[in-house]
Amino acid sequence: MPVIVHLFIGERISMSRVLLTALRFVLLILFGLILSSANAQSVDAPREGGGVNAVDYALLEPYTLEALRAREYPGGAITIERAIMATDTFTRYLISYPSDGLTITGIMQIPPGVGPFPVIVLNHGFIRQSEYWSGYETWEAAGYLNARGYLTVSSDYRSWGGSDWGISLFHTGLTADVLNLISALASVPQADTSRIGMWGHSMGGGITTKALTIDPRIDAAVLYATNSADDSDLIGQWGPGCLAERRAGRRCNRGEIIPADVDETLFETYLDAAGDPEFIARVSPIHDLDRITVPVQIHIGDQDTVVPPAWSTKLYDAMRAEDVAVELFWYEGQDHTFWGDSWVEFMQRVTAFFDLYVKNAAMG
Repeated sequence: MPVIVHLFIGERISMSRVLLTALRFVLLILFGLILSSANAQSVDAPREGGGVNAVDYALLEPYTLEALRAREYPGGAITIERAIMATDTFTRYLISYPSDGLTITGIMQIPPGVGPFPVIVLNHGFIRQSEYWSGYETWEAAGYLNARGYLTVSSDYRSWGGSDWGISLFHTGLTADVLNLISALASVPQADTSRIGMWGHSMGGGITTKALTIDPRIDAAVLYATNSADDSDLIGQWGPGCLAERRAGRRCNRGEIIPADVDETLFETYLDAAGDPEFIARVSPIHDLDRITVPVQIHIGDQDTVVPPAWSTKLYDAMRAEDVAVELFWYEGQDHTFWGDSWVEFMQRVTAFFDLYVKNAAMG
């Protein structure tokens, strides 16, 4: 006969039922503790193939600004592929030169006369490779500067124009192409490599800013409707860059050149790093502006629909905080590419700036 106990509420319950209920309660507590521990581990565990806690960023070290400053840019020789056209103020040539084992194409325009002439390197902005042609977006400024005694040169960059295709993460490959072009100018007798200015539009402005924190050979720079100097802004605006055929539906920053056969581990590491603020700071020139010791001009239209005008203000303020000699000019009613009287005013300011800090710098 089972033992009966009397509870304080006056109910009679079988002792076996009490023990069974207690056992169930203990088991539930133990199961909850195990589940909680498993969940905590799953939150902290990295995803297979990557994850912020597991990523080894050694693969991305070559793409940091520190690494770009430590490496060399031998450049090689500029080859004139053919003359394209001649005017009273310049002769235009299609050129090629080596960069990181690739053959890069571009445009060089030389004014008439003996020389050597001061040089302005013109860096174009983003356009789909299928729509790009050598000299796109830089030809008009080049002609304006040629008429005022400057030799101009512009790189197509890797993967644009007739250049070889090559990887470029965080725009570092494009920056290397520009710095190798500066080195290659030594092979051009008409180029005075002691007087070099740089001009960059949009993505080319971002490349110019990176170059300024790396290479002391640049005497002055113009940033025209420039990309942000903070790569986290670029990633927030356009995504980290992607392969459309491999990441369907992902936003693409197509300025990031990622070949279809890129190493999968490198690609996954890159995607992880794009979300890591500490790493992004290492590829963003806004954190290295104290290295800029030459004057800079920034020009932005208040109606720019491609790059937020606030990016120019952010860069201007950051440069001033580091005592960079910087000017900021606003153009009322102008979009991403200036036109009409505003474009003329812009180029007049650019020319006066380069005359002071590039053309006549050696005489100062």
